[in-house]
Amino acid sequence: MVRKILLFLLIVFIGLQFVPVELNQSENISENDFIAVTNPPKEIETLLKTSCYDCHSNNTNYPWYDRIAPISWWIKDHIDEGKEELNFSEWNTYSQKRKNHKIKEIIEETEEGKMPLESYLITHGDAILSITQTEQLKNWLHTIKAE
Repeated sequence: MVRKILLFLLIVFIGLQFVPVELNQSENISENDFIAVTNPPKEIETLLKTSCYDCHSNNTNYPWYDRIAPISWWIKDHIDEGKEELNFSEWNTYSQKRKNHKIKEIIEETEEGKMPLESYLITHGDAILSITQTEQLKNWLHTIKAE
């Protein structure tokens, strides 16, 4: 009986691999992209791409395990939620009031260690923000914020 259950679960797992998940990848960089619009220093650009852009832009760099269902569904959900909250690829479509609010939220979330998400950092150690990086990001963000 146990063998039949395991065989059934294996068949279901294999079948799930054929359910496609739309990937969050784009060939071009939008003229509305945060980096294109704000032209940050190289270290800030690298920090944003490494720690933020996978979930908060229209272009995610996927790891190998992201093609495995149901992990792929979970990651897609995180990306969809992240982009709904803040999409750096659509930055210049935001009103100035919304941009300022998002800058404030970025500063708060990174200072409080809420972003990047811990679940993301488990497999993306290079996305961990040091205190110095958080401070550099905060200081630079203050320079682009319109009062």
